[in-house]
Amino acid sequence: MNPIQDDFDDVGEAVRENRPLKAANGYRISVGIDNVNFQQAFVSDPVPTGRQILSVVGLDDRDEVTLYAILPSGEFEDIRLNETFDLRGREVERFIAFRTDREFKLTLDGRQLKWGRSAIEANNLYVLSGISPDQAVFLEVRGGTDRLIEPDELLDLTAPGIEHFITAKRPVQGYTITINSLDESVPNKQVTFEQVVQLAFPNDPIGSNIIYSMTYRHAASRPNAGELAEGGVIEVKHQGTIFNVTKTIQS
Repeated sequence: MNPIQDDFDDVGEAVRENRPLKAANGYRISVGIDNVNFQQAFVSDPVPTGRQILSVVGLDDRDEVTLYAILPSGEFEDIRLNETFDLRGREVERFIAFRTDREFKLTLDGRQLKWGRSAIEANNLYVLSGISPDQAVFLEVRGGTDRLIEPDELLDLTAPGIEHFITAKRPVQGYTITINSLDESVPNKQVTFEQVVQLAFPNDPIGSNIIYSMTYRHAASRPNAGELAEGGVIEVKHQGTIFNVTKTIQS
């Protein structure tokens, strides 16, 4: 039996419940090593040293190692080996260690971050930002268009200067059109008459004796409203282009 794990208080739980730490044999924290894949760790002292935090996740302080606390603001705070970090009242449960003494600075929504590797997997930025699924991370491009960063990208941090990342609503992928009052997604800007008919009446047999009539409005192309005939093509907006499709069965 481990007396620490049998009698412990969870620092993250105390933070979320807005309560002080309880007296216990141990205190549970979360530590990431070289990334934000956090693992649970237990320290016996509510005011551990940096060396003690490294030790509980199996890191040898004789090697080149750096340690940071992730503050409530999202910024990183250096913790030296012999420096104590008071878990009581700091609202900090997460730490990240790097098996290197290198340091690369970056910002995320204006918060100062430090990374111990020359490259960072973008998924780390998504986790650290805490954004919702409909948001995304962007590389800020001064005087240009900010670049969308996908979670599976590997980003080089060795370029001169500090990379600045921001979060914002994820751009709409594809195009959403409205057909007979129902929203449908299409992959491309150009939409054909036949494509709209198939979406409007997916169960109609091909080559049957049915005549379709179609009107549209709020298109991206000119004219932006009118009738679309068989074989016709128009350009739609990302959202807002509306079609009305009717059919007549020939006897």
